[in-house]
Amino acid sequence: MSDDALHRIAGALERMSPPPAPVPDFSSADAFVWHVAPDRVQPVAVVNRVDVDLLIGIDRARDTLAANTRQFAKGFAANNALLWGARGMGKSSLVKAIHGAVVSEGLPLKLIEIQREDLPSIGRLLSYLREADTRFILFCDDLSFSHDDEHYKSLKAVLDGGVEGRPANVILYATSNRRHLMPRDMIENERSTSINPSEAVEEKVSLSDRFGLWLGFHPCTQDEYLAMIRGYCAAHGISIDDDTMQAEAIEWQQTRGARSGRVAWQYFTDLAGRQGVAI
Repeated sequence: MSDDALHRIAGALERMSPPPAPVPDFSSADAFVWHVAPDRVQPVAVVNRVDVDLLIGIDRARDTLAANTRQFAKGFAANNALLWGARGMGKSSLVKAIHGAVVSEGLPLKLIEIQREDLPSIGRLLSYLREADTRFILFCDDLSFSHDDEHYKSLKAVLDGGVEGRPANVILYATSNRRHLMPRDMIENERSTSINPSEAVEEKVSLSDRFGLWLGFHPCTQDEYLAMIRGYCAAHGISIDDDTMQAEAIEWQQTRGARSGRVAWQYFTDLAGRQGVAI
């Protein structure tokens, strides 16, 4: 067999089973995104986040998550956290804002985002993190599971730790619109079709029980909605008559059929654009 053929065969085998990736340089950034095929941790130079003081109406969740994150960053015991509830109320924004606040205090803490569809690869990611000399928040945004979705088993292994145990320098924060991470009709279907309904349901709803912190997010009041907009205006130096702002903001939320932090930001974005301000 020719040398050229041998090189092609060797190249094909290497593509099928590539060598382990080198341990990432976690000093290059404060935040990263986990990718697969090939496995790699990509640094994020500028994190898309808002200042924690601009998150209005979620004081209890903010204070609880901040305390949990600080004690973890200092090397003390801390819980995995599930942030669940109304959409657009700042669940993912809070995780990123708290991470930014803790890092600004000089505490060593890295944020790594992992996509729900990449959960089966999380064991490989943990093998990198286990050897590192810093502490990590694994962040999975908009986490939920549908019918016949087996990804939740991968997440269970991370939360429980398996034989090796979850690395002491890793904690998991997840956000979801669902408290039990699964749609109600999926749980009801398990009850109606399983030989032992209670065991089938317990296997699925017990996933959320593995988070030590449950932080609920609920729809905001009109006063909180308007306070969010005032906070954005103050932070970005935008002036507008308060009565005019209230009338416009209320009309804006009525056309959206919802009132939330996301809707407040969308109105503010429109206002800033009309005033010729880049944000």
